Amino acid sequence: MKEEIKITQEWDKVFPKSEKINHKKITFKNHFGITLVADMYEPKDYEGKLPALAISGPYGAVKEQSSGLYAQEFAERGFLTIAFDPSFTGESGGSPRYMTSYDINVEDFQSAVDYLISLDNVDSNKIGIIGICGWGGMALQTACIDTRIKATIVSTMYDMSRIAGNGYFDEQDSEEARYQSRVNLNNQRNEDYKTGKYALAGGVIDPLPENAPEFLQGYHAYYKTERGYHERSLNSNNGWAIQTNTSMMNVRLFHYSNEIRSAVMIVHGEKAHSYYMGKDAYHNMIKDSKYKDNKEFLTIPDATHTDLYDQKDKIPFDKIEEFLKKYMK
Repeated sequence: MKEEIKITQEWDKVFPKSEKINHKKITFKNHFGITLVADMYEPKDYEGKLPALAISGPYGAVKEQSSGLYAQEFAERGFLTIAFDPSFTGESGGSPRYMTSYDINVEDFQSAVDYLISLDNVDSNKIGIIGICGWGGMALQTACIDTRIKATIVSTMYDMSRIAGNGYFDEQDSEEARYQSRVNLNNQRNEDYKTGKYALAGGVIDPLPENAPEFLQGYHAYYKTERGYHERSLNSNNGWAIQTNTSMMNVRLFHYSNEIRSAVMIVHGEKAHSYYMGKDAYHNMIKDSKYKDNKEFLTIPDATHTDLYDQKDKIPFDKIEEFLKKYMK
């Protein structure tokens, strides 16, 4: 059965359009046959072939939010960029909806690289990727296997496999906690099979309880207000399928990250609740590695997790650009 893709042509981003770039919608397929939809941002004035970036995230967002803002910013700085919706989300294809898979999502990044390399106005030797939040983790996982990528930027990252297995802040890192989680997930499988549809977990909680932790306040301020709300965003609305992360409980991403030869910069806010995940991922990447010289961890003072979604005075665009141009040769 042919996949039906509905694409919105008018500008519907949560940020204003720059007059310095050309913009259009594009599509490409991944190796699983899923059609991905992306926004392409191209500088209006350039000569020769361009360095290129594929960008996605945050986890549960759409390309009209943070990834699009990053993509437009780097197009203004001379890169050809695409911000894509992952499989099963946004305008991209894939059924059932609102599912995720570390295997398919890494393939999403790789198929974006395939597409960029195929373009006549792109320098195929200057390809990079940027992942934000949970997609920072997927970007790092992609860097472990895709040697075509010259530089990877991991921004305010989540390790979704660690969250699935250990809970937030590793507070459920026990055999009993994981067992109870498995029981709940499998009970949900029974229910979903009976009803014929996948129950959704709900997006960011709204309204916020008075005692909501800081990181939930940050999510609410982005996803549930004019600042970042989008009608296609999972986090802004009804969230992922409850079952979506089941298989991630039993895996760990980044297993061979200390073998990555290409350049990687991990950027994290000093006050981000997710800071420990980025810091640990960096240490594991450089531990016993022969390829430390092109790896960098950048801490942004006073920045929270969601500050690096869209706060342009805190996202270190200048330092990221410098890093990319140094290693995308």
